[in-house]
Amino acid sequence: MKSFTAFLAATALLLAAGAQAQPAAEAQPQARTILMHMAGYLAGAPAFSVSVRSGYDVVQKSGQKIEFGETRKVTLSRPDRLRMEGESSDGAKTLTVFTGKEIVRFDAKRNVYAKAPQPGGIDASIAHFINDLGMRLPLSPLLLTRLPAEFEQRVKSVDYVELTSILGAPAHHLAARTDTVDFQVWIAAGDKPAPLRVVITYRKAPGQPQFWAQLSDWNLAPAISDATFAPQLPAGAQQVEFAGRRGKR
Repeated sequence: MKSFTAFLAATALLLAAGAQAQPAAEAQPQARTILMHMAGYLAGAPAFSVSVRSGYDVVQKSGQKIEFGETRKVTLSRPDRLRMEGESSDGAKTLTVFTGKEIVRFDAKRNVYAKAPQPGGIDASIAHFINDLGMRLPLSPLLLTRLPAEFEQRVKSVDYVELTSILGAPAHHLAARTDTVDFQVWIAAGDKPAPLRVVITYRKAPGQPQFWAQLSDWNLAPAISDATFAPQLPAGAQQVEFAGRRGKR
């Protein structure tokens, strides 16, 4: 009898937790306001830097999900410069730089680099990097000047989950949906609404894999110079083609 009573008590707790997780309908306009405030905050910043620690699922043929990770240091300067230093969970290091004139990608493990003309500002260059050069750029929408317009166009619903804490800082936890993904975002409360954590579920992909990222060390007045966006390539590095350009010549 005691074990059955304990089971009922545990079930009641689970039901209560589920009820608490349902966002109130009247909170939805507030949730969208917070999301758009964050979008405007990032899109309007002339420059910023941020550290990112992330993980992503790779669905195996068996259906099992294996998580891999990476860390990145991102420095952006509008209208057209970007630097990303990355290290994957196997220790491989990469450097990507938008100089304002060229896009350069260096793979330290293979000691090779690729470069291509940069087509314009940050938004056009990111689109070119992903769509034409065939490269990955996780969380690329957060770098776009048109981020508010992207959210307005793509986010179909957004719910306020709770006021919580991320790394000791108060944060608004939101849950949103687009046509293809579900995403959660934790946004710093107050007058500096930077995203602190993001979880994306690709619900239309096989196995519904997830991507998560913890964002820290936000700085909207980073120390930058022309040297920040000048790629330093080691002696002996060999030039190769970007993935999206192989076989097109």
